[in-house]
Amino acid sequence: MLIDIAARLLAEEGPQALTTRRVAAEAGSSTMAVYTHFGAMSGLVRAMVHEGFTRLKRYFDGIVETDDPVSDMALLGRAYRHNALANSHLYTVMFGSSSLGGFSLSEDDRQHGRYTLAHAVDHAARCVRAARFRTGDPELVAHQMWSAMHGLITLELGEYLIEPYDAEVCFEAQLVGLMVGAGDTVEAATRSVRASLDRLGTELTGAPATEFVD
Repeated sequence: MLIDIAARLLAEEGPQALTTRRVAAEAGSSTMAVYTHFGAMSGLVRAMVHEGFTRLKRYFDGIVETDDPVSDMALLGRAYRHNALANSHLYTVMFGSSSLGGFSLSEDDRQHGRYTLAHAVDHAARCVRAARFRTGDPELVAHQMWSAMHGLITLELGEYLIEPYDAEVCFEAQLVGLMVGAGDTVEAATRSVRASLDRLGTELTGAPATEFVD
């Protein structure tokens, strides 16, 4: 609860709202709760970063491998975006800021986040083995896709993407473009990306896929 409250305050009101007194007041507890569980505000911010990646990993773990590795890879991208939108208050701090309670990411913190990328590397390797992606470095492919997803989602959360090229239009086009850029054909990539949308609700949230599209 303290993690969610702190992240929400940060997202809604900015760094100035992130104080032990304000977090404790929102939680209906004393400031001692923050110090007991996290040592200091910097510890609470670190916990926010780790919780964000933990939630992302849960979405990734919900993806069931199929005989269409490109569909699986596209679903990974959808999971990344869905986590960001569902936990936008945490997403904004997952990649660190030195201005928050004296906190700055350590190398261990960054490595904690990098471990999450292993899912993308595995799926990229499967796409290569299936001859859907060109032979190459699956880890580099995963990094390229991560970078592209992160950039688009950052723009989406900042409300920069508007009609006719809103977030939905850009995201669907980007998924196909990333798969084609990695070596897939336009026709095959389009089919697999569409198939990943049909799987979104049942595999990641249990809700109908139509909940996530306009």
